[in-house]
Amino acid sequence: MNHKEANSFFSRRDFLATGVGLTATAAFSPYVIGRPKAKDKLGVALVGLGYYSADVLAPALQLTKNCYLAGIVTGTPAKAEAWKEKYKIPDKNIYSYQTFDQIANNPDIDVIYIVLPPSMHREFVVRAAKAGKHVWCEKPMAPTVADCKAMIEACQKNKQKLSIGYRNLHDPNMQAWMKLAKNGLMGKPRLVSCAAAYVDNRTTHWKQKKDMGGGVMGDMGVYSIQGARHAVGEEPMLVTARHFTNRPEVYKEVEETTTYQMHFPGGAISNCTASFGINSNFLKVNYEKGTLMMEPFSSYNGNKGTYSNGGIIDFPVPLDNQQANQMDNDALSIIQNKPMLVPGEEGLRDIKVVEAIYEAARTGREVKIS
Repeated sequence: MNHKEANSFFSRRDFLATGVGLTATAAFSPYVIGRPKAKDKLGVALVGLGYYSADVLAPALQLTKNCYLAGIVTGTPAKAEAWKEKYKIPDKNIYSYQTFDQIANNPDIDVIYIVLPPSMHREFVVRAAKAGKHVWCEKPMAPTVADCKAMIEACQKNKQKLSIGYRNLHDPNMQAWMKLAKNGLMGKPRLVSCAAAYVDNRTTHWKQKKDMGGGVMGDMGVYSIQGARHAVGEEPMLVTARHFTNRPEVYKEVEETTTYQMHFPGGAISNCTASFGINSNFLKVNYEKGTLMMEPFSSYNGNKGTYSNGGIIDFPVPLDNQQANQMDNDALSIIQNKPMLVPGEEGLRDIKVVEAIYEAARTGREVKIS
């Protein structure tokens, strides 16, 4: 790919064709099916007020154009009082886990965002769908394929949209290199190397607890899985894997690091890593005609890369906030009654791979991915 092709490929027109540019059409939003009238902005209730809700999602909802923080669900009265004061949330929009189902009678809340440990995702996604609310669910979608399928079925049965909180798939950085797998400018991908890893020293978080859905593969692992899946543009067929734990005093119940290899139908192979004990975030794709290198490839900001010819990948409209962009895109899909960019089926694809990786690591054998 030469510089002229690169500039054309990453043009502003291409960028505006992605989900980020969709906000420009909000003025033409039609009715949301099943609701009494169209809304310009959707009310979002956050379920679970840990770090990601408190430090990331709630601040992002102060920047969104198509949705806003309308309510909260928490089991801690002190948190409820603090959030009420900080974000001016009315008493009628504050729920506990026991009163959660009453949210069905609240027209202020259109979307329920599940930000709980993965072991709780299935229960609360199903309850949210039965309450007649659209659902956004943080990743990993759920611990098992069976859980994911039940969540998708519940939302379909109750005619509610379901999206998984993969903010990375809404980002133009990732959308740009995903296009390389489709347009063929650099030929077919042959080898993908990808790592998504950071050092986590906590001992009591859900990520270290097996019964809460912890382990590195569901968390950082989905990033490296997606790095390979979307760089190749195919679903993997086979996987081999191995777990490593260097700090058994911290990671007593779940794996700390996993390395795994995937084989794709078109002949591409990948070598990937996910870890809570290593600082690494990169994507390298060897194509027939060159190489793409992104480092970092899935951070909240500052993703950069080079082609094999040395040309800098310069995205024309950098994101100020990935989570605000993600939630605005998802809200607009609901307002316009269009398919979600990252539906439940995308989360299910990743968990199918995660299950196969665990089986491969357990048996020491190559495992087929269903």
